[in-house]
Amino acid sequence: MAEQTMKAIRFHENGGAEVLVLEDAPRPAPGEGEVLVRVHAAGVNPVDSAIRRGSFGSATLPGTPGLDLAGVVEAVGPGVTAFAPGQMVFGNGRGCYAEYALASAAALALKPANVSFDEAGSVGVGARTAWGGLFEVGGLQAGQRLLVHGAAGGVGIYAVQLGKWKGAEVVGTASAANFDLVRSLGADTVIDYNATRFETMVEDADMVFDTVGRETQERSWQVLKPGGILVAITGRPSEEMAQQHRVRLGRVGPTSAPPDVMQRIAELLEKGLLRTVIRKVFPLSEAREAQILSETGHGAGRIVLHVN
Repeated sequence: MAEQTMKAIRFHENGGAEVLVLEDAPRPAPGEGEVLVRVHAAGVNPVDSAIRRGSFGSATLPGTPGLDLAGVVEAVGPGVTAFAPGQMVFGNGRGCYAEYALASAAALALKPANVSFDEAGSVGVGARTAWGGLFEVGGLQAGQRLLVHGAAGGVGIYAVQLGKWKGAEVVGTASAANFDLVRSLGADTVIDYNATRFETMVEDADMVFDTVGRETQERSWQVLKPGGILVAITGRPSEEMAQQHRVRLGRVGPTSAPPDVMQRIAELLEKGLLRTVIRKVFPLSEAREAQILSETGHGAGRIVLHVN
């Protein structure tokens, strides 16, 4: 029997976006606990570019980027009872820049009917990171003051909404062009980081959720109240600085979110308590351009590859 193939974006060496090529590739088969998804949309994340560059060590080559997907269940592996062929799903997978991709059943949820495939395909990594950082690492509680850096970005849009859903007072930093967006997501206060130094407007914050790093991160220690926490998804925050300011330091990793986080996210999407923001949709054949745009680090919302 001939091997089944599919169209996929692959890279045969580490490097810049130019190493990405659209070509025929073997169609994967689901193993124990896995689901094979016919991909309709795949989210584009900065981590995809980092993997392509080889920033996380040597990967098996050729590689296919992509950790976010939405689509239709094509087949399920042994032990999978939560999903069946034909169901519409979304969540986290691997090799998602392709017509078919594998995902752990635990990393998927049924796609809400009020959310399109492109919208659902943009959610996984961003919402999972925001949830894990705010609640699992940071322990955010109702009534606390939360400062979100990069509030219009691919993770920040979810951090603002989830913080507000939890009952926190939310302050977000963004460019003036994204003020209205960040307010619409629920932020109580928005600070133009180009015009105003946030530390002149924020004090006694219970949590800083930092998606930016660099100088912004260094200036954030002073706005936290004693015992507060800086939760970082980027950069290398200093334990010494945390001790000096009598605050805590939290780092968000791949396992920060709980196993059922996509189920919880799906419920919020279905109830209209959480939404995604699409910045731009590219066809699969323009994955290079999508990653180049993602790498700029500017602009509002999520970038998506429309696959099927």
